Amino acid sequence: MNKDVLKQKESIVKEVSDLISSNEATVVCEYRGLTVKQMSDLRKILKKNNASALVYKNSLVARATVEKPEFETYLAGPNLFVFCKDATNGSLKDLAKFAKKNEALVLKGGLVDGEVRDEKYIKTLASLPSKEGMLSMLLSVLQAPLRNLAYSIKEVAGKQN
Repeated sequence: MNKDVLKQKESIVKEVSDLISSNEATVVCEYRGLTVKQMSDLRKILKKNNASALVYKNSLVARATVEKPEFETYLAGPNLFVFCKDATNGSLKDLAKFAKKNEALVLKGGLVDGEVRDEKYIKTLASLPSKEGMLSMLLSVLQAPLRNLAYSIKEVAGKQN
């Protein structure tokens, strides 16, 4: 094999490896049947949430994930690799919503926090509210007893007057 080609492939493997290690989630999607417009729309949607969608050769991704042999089960067919810096900022939710709207995009599975996860796990993670949403839910749960106590004291004070 030509040394230049080999160096180019090595740099791609390093690039993929760096992307996987620097992102919380890497999702493998089959994009067979998506139009160019749909693909660019997906990329625009993902870019808003600090995520990116890239196409790499499966064999090069397999080399980059050699320490996770179970990940290779997702590396068949034309694959799009979605790299999400933050898995809870809505990028997975947007990806799942786009896949639901466009049946040509099929979520296969991926890596979340370094662990190989199936498509069901990815969809479940995508269905969770964002970090901000979860914090507001927690605060409302913590605030409810105090609010109820305040209402009770107000009612007791109102009846005594």
